[in-house]
Amino acid sequence: MAVLTAKSSTIFVATGEGTSVYRSMKEIPLPLRRKLRESMQGMHSATILIADKRGREELIRASQGQPSSVRCRLVDAQRNQQQKEPPAPEEKPKPRLPLGTLRSWLELLLPVAVGASLWFFIESRF
Repeated sequence: MAVLTAKSSTIFVATGEGTSVYRSMKEIPLPLRRKLRESMQGMHSATILIADKRGREELIRASQGQPSSVRCRLVDAQRNQQQKEPPAPEEKPKPRLPLGTLRSWLELLLPVAVGASLWFFIESRF
């Protein structure tokens, strides 16, 4: 039995005017091709190999902003890592006493009272 392999390319380019579909890089207009090559050399670029009809459907669905049913290895790895890491302990803020409590008033007035007492003592002696 002979094996038949078909190779085709579909390039989706989304710009402010909309999404365009091209069959090869040669079909893309020159200014757009330059921008595409520059963006493809960045760290956020990747090559996508679609080997069947379902892959093409998933790509179209993703380009239209619809959710995909394809599992992403990167997302799965991040979820697994988050599940393995213990949650960070929550830091509880120190409770602040309201200004109306007795302790707050003592903390404010005691240094004033001690200072005033010392001042009166020194003034009365000299």
